[in-house]
This record gives sequence, C-alpha cells and structure tokens, in this order.
Amino acid sequence: MRMVACDLDGTIVGRDGRISQRTLDALTACERLGVHVVFVTGRPTRWMEPIVEMTGHQGLALCGNGAVVLNLATGDVVSSRALALPTVVAVTQRLRERIPGAAFALETLAGYRREPAYRAMHPAAQDTDPAPLDVLLGDDPTVVKVLCKQSAEHYGEMDSDEMLVLARAVLGDLAEVVHSDPQAHMLEISAPGVTKASALAWLAGELGVEAGEVVAFGDMPNDIPMLTWAGTGYAMSGGHPDAIAAASRQAPPCDEDGVAQVIEELLAGRDHKVGR
Repeated sequence: MRMVACDLDGTIVGRDGRISQRTLDALTACERLGVHVVFVTGRPTRWMEPIVEMTGHQGLALCGNGAVVLNLATGDVVSSRALALPTVVAVTQRLRERIPGAAFALETLAGYRREPAYRAMHPAAQDTDPAPLDVLLGDDPTVVKVLCKQSAEHYGEMDSDEMLVLARAVLGDLAEVVHSDPQAHMLEISAPGVTKASALAWLAGELGVEAGEVVAFGDMPNDIPMLTWAGTGYAMSGGHPDAIAAASRQAPPCDEDGVAQVIEELLAGRDHKVGR
C-alpha cells in the first residue's frame, strides 16, 4: 500500500460534518510511513477549507469528482477539466426534454451559479442571485460541473437513481453523469472522461504509484470508477448497493470509523511483514 484514496462525505465525514479522531490518527499514521493520502471528493473547492482545518492535510485533493486538482496548502487550483460551454447548453437542453421541471446550477472556478427554479439547499447557495442559463454563461465561465434537480413542483418525483439511468441514456458520450446521494434527487455532470478514477490515475502516475498499490474508499455511485480502478477498493457498509457491488471489499460503516479500522489492519499487517 503506497496510497490511500479516500472519499469524504459518508466515508470519513459523518452526518455531523466531522471526522473522528480515530480516523484522523489512522490517516496521520499513513503519512508518517510515507503512504500518500489523497482526498477524492465530489465537493467543490469552496467546501474544502473545513476539511483542511480538521485534518491539517496540506497535499493535493481531487475535487468535483475529479474535475479539479486543488492544492490544500495554498487553496490554489492546480489544474481543471471543464465542460465546453456548447456542451453545457446541449446537456441542459436534452435533460429538460426528458426530466420534468429540470433546473440547473453550475460549479465554476469563479464560484457557484444557479437558475431560479433550482432548489438550493446549502445556505450559501441560497444567497446566490439566480439567473437564466444564458446569463449564467454570459461571461464565458470555466464550468467544472453541472448540477441538475427538478423544480419545486416536480421535486421528488424521481430519485437520483432513476434520474441517473435516464440521463445516461439521453446524454450518451456527451458528458459523464453520476450522483452522490440517492435521496438528494440530483445529478452531477462533468466533461467526458472526468471521473474520480481518471483524476486519481493521473495523480498516482505523477507520484510513481501503480494502481495495484492504491487502496480506495467510497460509498456512492460517483466513487465506483475509483473503487474499480484501485488495486483494492473498499465500499462502505451501508453505502449505495451499486458501490458495494462494484468494490472488491467492504469496510465497516462510516459511523463506526470503518476506514480507520481497515487502515489499522493494513498497517499492522505491513509492520508484521517488515518484522519477519
């Protein structure tokens, strides 16, 4: 094991938004032994500051499902893979035709933007002034992720799993579509080829780490590419059934410090091998 690639929410970040001390200790133990620790998350870059404060981690993080490489020490974006603006327009047009009340928000390198009908749940997002899509795209932003929900009058008619099946059939190779919560009624759409796996493969290559030397942890459909790319992929117990089916192994639940339990066992086995 030379790299631990870890999703955040539902994997090491609990329902209270915190990471347990046991998990922090396990990640710190990895770093002390020279094992790279990489956070691979659907979160936008603006949601990473609390993670840095909790963990003290100063390396690189892969955000937006792999669309953005973020330097946690400086807060600077190292690189990004954006959706072409004509693709954004095509994606929204196709989904509006098939999903009743489809409304959209954009994650851009300049910040978050949303249409009036998009149901913003996070307080900071609610404070954003909504505007029609053509206005949101008017200054040629760098769009790293498109979010799709149903408007208030249709909200809840389809869960995230149902929306995902439909969107993949409609969009084909135009874009990558995932979701990170079956109850959020939301799709997350990235440029073609942008996944947690593709971003992790790039970073591992930069560090001289082979896929077989990576242990990955995740719990949702957006984690599946990473879980199947890594030499060992652990889905969290209680996670999405598709993630559990795709992973080679299963970790205890997040609220039982499942990642910490697995890392402790792996490091104990490593020490035993070294001592023989």
